[in-house]
Parts: sequence; C-alpha cells; structure tokens
Amino acid sequence: MAMIQNSEHTLKVAYQAFEFFQHGLATGEWHSFLDLLTEDFTFWFPTGKFHGLNVGKQRAREFFQYVSQAFSPGLKLFPPDRVTSNETTVVFEFRDEGLLFGQPYKNRVAVSFDVRGDKICSYREYFGSDGKSN
Repeated sequence: MAMIQNSEHTLKVAYQAFEFFQHGLATGEWHSFLDLLTEDFTFWFPTGKFHGLNVGKQRAREFFQYVSQAFSPGLKLFPPDRVTSNETTVVFEFRDEGLLFGQPYKNRVAVSFDVRGDKICSYREYFGSDGKSN
C-alpha cells in the first residue's frame, strides 16, 4: 500500500532538510543533509561543472563538497523570504552571502526539495542576481 503524503508531512521533512542544508553551507558538514537523500536522488543546478541534471547520492556528495570549497569558510543563509509548498514539493526563497573563491558574494536563491516519504528525492536550485547584491 502506497503512503499518501500530505502537505504537513512534506513541509516537516523539507524544513528539516533546509536546516541541514543551511548547516552544511555554513560549516561544510553535509552528513546530516546527505542522510536525508534517497539513493536515487537527482538534482539540477543552473551553471558550472554540475550544470543540468545530476543523478545519485554520490554525485550529490561531490557537488556539496565542491560548494563548500567554493564558499570556504562558509556561506550564510538568511531566513527564507518565502516558502511555497504542495503535497510533494517545497520551495524556499532566501538571500545568502559569503565569499565565493575569496570574492564577496551575495545572492537571491530559490531551492526546491521534492519529498518522498521521509527523504528528499530531488533538489533544484535557481539564482539570478549578479552575485554581489541581494
């Protein structure tokens, strides 16, 4: 019997994932976030060496380690400006700032988490400012 997911459960799982995501960006410690991903996890990124669709938990591990290197010593996320959700997907819109390869960085970002059961099965990221303003 398939589990019927509701919006409240989806929000709970996604908020936990977002908290672990925020922690990973700030500290480079991704273990808790990666533990929430399904084995068949997919993610879409808009630019760079991970541009487009990426498949698998190992690929996600490589991506988030790369993100931590790019934003060393860590990226600060501000509380979400908006959260939108339905039964399976939650979108967080937020601002962030830090150093990108040593240069000042600020941006507006939207990330989307697809939830299956108690795990995140898909992630999409969108950003569009000049990287210096938010």
